[in-house]
Amino acid sequence: MLRWNDWRATRVRGRAEIVIEFRGVSKRFDDGTVAVADVDIVIPPHRTTVFVGSSGSGKTTLLRMINRMVDPTSGAVLIDGEDVAGVDPVKLRRGIGYVMQNSGLLPHRRVIDNVATVPLLRGTPKREARAHALELLDTVGLDRSLADRYPGQLSGGQQQRVGVARGLAVDPNILLMDEPFGAVDPIVRAELQQELLRLQRDLGKTVVFVTHDIDEAFLLGDQVIILKTGGEIVQSGTPAEILAEPADDFVAGFVGADRGKRALHITEVDGARVVVDADGRPAGVLAP
Repeated sequence: MLRWNDWRATRVRGRAEIVIEFRGVSKRFDDGTVAVADVDIVIPPHRTTVFVGSSGSGKTTLLRMINRMVDPTSGAVLIDGEDVAGVDPVKLRRGIGYVMQNSGLLPHRRVIDNVATVPLLRGTPKREARAHALELLDTVGLDRSLADRYPGQLSGGQQQRVGVARGLAVDPNILLMDEPFGAVDPIVRAELQQELLRLQRDLGKTVVFVTHDIDEAFLLGDQVIILKTGGEIVQSGTPAEILAEPADDFVAGFVGADRGKRALHITEVDGARVVVDADGRPAGVLAP
């Protein structure tokens, strides 16, 4: 078994094959609410796994169990075979990237210092941490001229990119993303989604992403896990597998298969081949 203290050392020999597992995991809060019910999941390395569901489906609770922001009532969460319950939570969190909605940036600190926060806490010299922070601004598509600004001087989309840069600052194998694009407008959200796809192609992280938007889940996820209220998994698989064969009426309704939303066909408009849904609404144009 790879012990947590040796986890990052594997990077000198190449990308670590870190697998995340949930084994019989449940979570019941003090008021009796069941957030997660007997979940078994294997999250493969270097892929994006998306937890998707409505409010109260336990998706954020599951995500936060990975870095021990929430501990399960029963069962175990393992990273490369090691139960995270035995790992110091502060040490654990400093080795895992975490990106949240509304970026979670420290408003009184400049962009460069926000990005460098965790490396500095881990003992990286300030000059080195700040130099790496500038490189990360390049990585997420931000101009270095923004480094000395405060978060309040940035647009919402820029703040989220800084949040992603901060999540990548310790070069983590695991990147947790809790509805990171939910608070920006649709145009910026689409740009950030494409940026994440590019980053994942370049970096190959093990990404665990939470959203309530099934279209976002299907766009970003290599593996999509659909949950319903009470933290019960109703289906998991690739987007194509879920669309081809929804597990039940709940899944069919959630993905829109029962309303013809996913039943697309091609029609011609002024010589162009337009893809339309069952109601005739355009969904795209086929490239020539």
